[in-house]
Amino acid sequence: MKTTDTTRLHEQLHYLKLPWIKENLEDLSTKAAQSKWTYIDFLSALIEGETNQRMDRATHRRLAAARFPVIKTLDTFDWSWPKQINQLEVRDLFRLRFIKEHQNVIFLGGCGLGKSHLAAALGHEACLKGYRVLFTSIAELINHLLAAQTEHRLKTEIKKVLRPELLILDELGYIPLDKHGADLLFQGHLPTV
Repeated sequence: MKTTDTTRLHEQLHYLKLPWIKENLEDLSTKAAQSKWTYIDFLSALIEGETNQRMDRATHRRLAAARFPVIKTLDTFDWSWPKQINQLEVRDLFRLRFIKEHQNVIFLGGCGLGKSHLAAALGHEACLKGYRVLFTSIAELINHLLAAQTEHRLKTEIKKVLRPELLILDELGYIPLDKHGADLLFQGHLPTV
């Protein structure tokens, strides 16, 4: 490529918001020439690189928007405790069919058994698979909604909470709810997931 052609091409790639192609064009074109790629192979490699970068950025945005307190995965879960956990059933949840089928999942058990870990890991997997997720504790959610109600923006905040395909409500039952908070959560203002 001529220098002027490259400059103009870089301007166009910048305008079209194709940063990966802009950054990798010369290296990839050299590789394509050396390997005798077809035009289609070269174009495919450029598009694949740009697509992968966009998908990675979208995943990072979903993970940030999910507001996980700590990133947890199924791989880091300690299956040795509790001993009664149905590992096959839990692993099946990570296929995420319940999201597509609009079903609820509830982890029940005492403190320290890994319910929050599994919930966060499930949310993390959903983010990786392209789903929008929100992770919050019940207390945090109710406090947020009560503040929004006081500021006359409850409808807007409820829409934000309901936007994700997966809403993870952690620590249900650990902190007693007052009547007003319980009404916000259970009386039709906010469906639980």
